Amino acid sequence: MSSQVQPAPDANPKSQDPPTGRLGVTLLGFGSFALAAAESLCVAAVGLSGIRVAIGMSSLISATAAGPAHGFHRNFLRILFLVAGGIGSTLVLLLVWNEGRMRKNPAAAWRLQPLTAQQKRSRRIQVVLSVVSLLLIAAEVLTHPWFHHEL
Repeated sequence: MSSQVQPAPDANPKSQDPPTGRLGVTLLGFGSFALAAAESLCVAAVGLSGIRVAIGMSSLISATAAGPAHGFHRNFLRILFLVAGGIGSTLVLLLVWNEGRMRKNPAAAWRLQPLTAQQKRSRRIQVVLSVVSLLLIAAEVLTHPWFHHEL
């Protein structure tokens, strides 16, 4: 008889095998799909970036080579949009001012609800955007004759 001790057989021989069931195959398939989707998104982003640059360069070349712009840049439309934007911005400022004036009226004190933080933020944004719009309109009216030699 031999004096060597032989190891006992494993009670669960499958415990050391890698998982080859349906879950492993499913995870491998979804992982491959996710990586392929990410790679295709990167390729699409690079391709669209190149197209965007080409469109921008062609627009710049056509704008400088063709002379003054036409279409939306015609005086009729340009002045119409400037007037509409100016009226809208002025109206917003007037309405915000009137609301503040009415809220400060002593007769309205009994029904006055304090403004929430969201309402205050909304008012500030409206006022800032209206003032910026009016400044941009003024800048357009002042600088347009310098660049295009017309009203």
